[in-house]
Amino acid sequence: MIRSAILLALFCSAAHPQDQAAKLAYGKYLAVEVSKCVNCHTPVTDSGALDETKLMKGKVMEVQPIDTIEHWHKTSPDITPSGKLWKKWGGAQSMVQYLMTGLTPAGKPAGPPMPAYQLKKADAEAIVAYLNSLP
Repeated sequence: MIRSAILLALFCSAAHPQDQAAKLAYGKYLAVEVSKCVNCHTPVTDSGALDETKLMKGKVMEVQPIDTIEHWHKTSPDITPSGKLWKKWGGAQSMVQYLMTGLTPAGKPAGPPMPAYQLKKADAEAIVAYLNSLP
């Protein structure tokens, strides 16, 4: 009995890092390839490539609407754990809630051009896990 409990504990602890790595990879896929968060939240280099040293650190938007759009944001925020938004909203769980509901902790949608996402919990958690892994 003790031997099987030890084996089970070893299996569970060995599986966890793989599960976490898979979750981070999935979150990166969703944030980079599907929702394209990097396009608005990552600055570019002089050559126009994404600045990999500043992933999701926010940037000045390259596009503006032709007509006035109320509350249009000319800059995007740093959405990493070291950014003001993460701290202002109260951390990872608030970020997950935002991605699931499309509403900020104040109960309002983010201003344009930010889309109002309504993701499944697992997808929102994967994106936030990825963001949480960034410096």
